[in-house]
Amino acid sequence: MIGRGAIFVIARLTLREAFRRRLLWALVVLTLVLVVATGWLFGKAAELSPIDGAAQQLVLSQLLVMIAFMFSFVLTMTAAFAASPAIGPEIENGLLLAVLARPVRRSDVLLGRWLGLAAVVVGYALAAGYLELGAVKLLTGYLPVDPMAAPIYLAGESLVLLTLALVFSTRIAPVASGSIAVVGFGLAWMGGIAGGIGDYLNNDPLRNAGTIAHLILPSDTLWRGAMFALEPPPDVLAAAGSQARIFTVSPFFAGTPPPLPWLAWCAAWAVATLAIGVLMLRRREL
Repeated sequence: MIGRGAIFVIARLTLREAFRRRLLWALVVLTLVLVVATGWLFGKAAELSPIDGAAQQLVLSQLLVMIAFMFSFVLTMTAAFAASPAIGPEIENGLLLAVLARPVRRSDVLLGRWLGLAAVVVGYALAAGYLELGAVKLLTGYLPVDPMAAPIYLAGESLVLLTLALVFSTRIAPVASGSIAVVGFGLAWMGGIAGGIGDYLNNDPLRNAGTIAHLILPSDTLWRGAMFALEPPPDVLAAAGSQARIFTVSPFFAGTPPPLPWLAWCAAWAVATLAIGVLMLRRREL
């Protein structure tokens, strides 16, 4: 059981563990409650709204983005606190030492854990995202500019936080590693807001702060991609009398999708962070 075979075996065991701990079932129940509650909210908002046409679509889009933000926070918490106990406790109780004697490389354990948890988190993000968008379409008739891309961006955002928490779990306690990942998510989001204000005011220090935040932790890059995908089409904004630049400073608006180099950086960041995690685990005494 060496190399890629070991990675897939550990990933499968991680999935079984998630089922055994009822993590997946809890996520399914949470998803159904979220879809029903927000679907009812959207239906009532469309039914009782005193406005219609483009203005109503603009209101619905902002409601959808705010709900997506709530969902992204839940997703972030799930990813961070599912990954944070993945390595450390196994080192402390001696289980990892027994597994590595088979022989299995330390990198196999880390990557297998990451793959199994990623399958859980990504599957949840995509299923919940598409169910939510389907409910909104069914009850209000509204669809954002790119409904297929929004859940994919949210899934990518969750992978960033999962990767960070998993790497920290090789060195520090589970609660600390999960907390650091969640705090990092908040700081990256605030850095993105600062960058948006900097763009609007043509203020280089604020713009640079946003860039640095995106380089250190690119979760906000993917969140802004999700926001853009959930916005109404440009003609709706124009018909509602709203220009994209006015909304630049809003934490719930993105006028453009993430540029391709930034998306490439998100992938490179994840690979580099996992590589750092492998190095940290190799150097840790078991």
